[in-house]
Amino acid sequence: MPNQQLTIVAKILAKEEQRELVQSELLKLIPITRAEEGCINYDLHQDNENPNLFLFFENWESRDLWQKHMQNEHLAQYMEATDGAVEEFVLHEMTLIG
Repeated sequence: MPNQQLTIVAKILAKEEQRELVQSELLKLIPITRAEEGCINYDLHQDNENPNLFLFFENWESRDLWQKHMQNEHLAQYMEATDGAVEEFVLHEMTLIG
């Protein structure tokens, strides 16, 4: 059976004046998400050159379990709390090939 593990790289670019709000809301997601079924790791990074740029590096046991995560209430709360505060959001679903 092929490896079903899914890697997610999510790039969040906060508006400069909203950086602290976005960072605070992103940090709230970490303990809840790490406790979810299928979460292997859920790590938040901040760019050293651009403090408005955040990157989540996530690994999930399967795409189905990641999809379940995406429907959770805490993500809806994050979206509501940061509405209008994020300049750009880019998500990549990736598969380990080597």
